[in-house]
Amino acid sequence: MNNNTINLAIQVLPQSNKQHPYSIVDKAIEVIQKSGLPYKVCPFETVVEGKWDELMAMVKEIHEVCYANNTQSMMCYLKIQTRNSEDVTINDKMEKYQ
Repeated sequence: MNNNTINLAIQVLPQSNKQHPYSIVDKAIEVIQKSGLPYKVCPFETVVEGKWDELMAMVKEIHEVCYANNTQSMMCYLKIQTRNSEDVTINDKMEKYQ
């Protein structure tokens, strides 16, 4: 795996008997915010750009935070865009809409 910047879209769907899932999703978004990586929160998922290893570490931390905050079960959907020889950025896809 090269060291290019990639895009990762993550959607977490936590289930909890103790609190509303949105409050757990907020904890997941806090992990993303604290990472310092560029991101965009959307209604169904959050898109983050960074290097492969740092994004995978962030996904692991998101799981840990969700389970530490009363998640009993969770579905997590990831979409990853990579290129062989150049970076993938959020702005590449979004600039014409802003």
